[in-house]
Amino acid sequence: MIKRILVGLLLPFSLQLSAQYTKTASCANPEFDKKVNSYLKYSAPVISVKDAYTENSKFIFLDAREATEYQVAHIPAARFIGYDDFKLENIKDIAKESNIIVYCSIGYRSEKIATKLKKAGYKNVYNLYGSIFEWVNAGYSVMDKNGKPTKKVHTYNKSWSKWVTNNKIEKVW
Repeated sequence: MIKRILVGLLLPFSLQLSAQYTKTASCANPEFDKKVNSYLKYSAPVISVKDAYTENSKFIFLDAREATEYQVAHIPAARFIGYDDFKLENIKDIAKESNIIVYCSIGYRSEKIATKLKKAGYKNVYNLYGSIFEWVNAGYSVMDKNGKPTKKVHTYNKSWSKWVTNNKIEKVW
């Protein structure tokens, strides 16, 4: 009985900790928006691709995908930080007051990294809602490993490639 009471009292608090932020962005495709939303816990604030694109000179973009994904395509001027091997010491040159946007394929991995950055004291960190998939769906440019514009995007795998709906983009995995 006491255990049930404690769970009842603590559960709302624990849910509040994981969902500290709210959904303030969306994807153009309602099905993709629903998919992205289902993967996020809102443990970091989100930013829309439109706002990120419009204000891009104010932000440092960090790519939380794996090296092969980054090499195929990344947001211009984005810095590769990885996901599986991410280490805070690799970004110690970035001031904790900097405006940072973390992205991945749809926002799941980048949310985890953004949350780590917030916990480490970085103050202005955002997760790019819909991430690079929504970025290219909106028609914004990406660069290859040589810094040249590309129409290719690494879609993680074949099943995830359906979420890149811009027909000008070549999907690779």
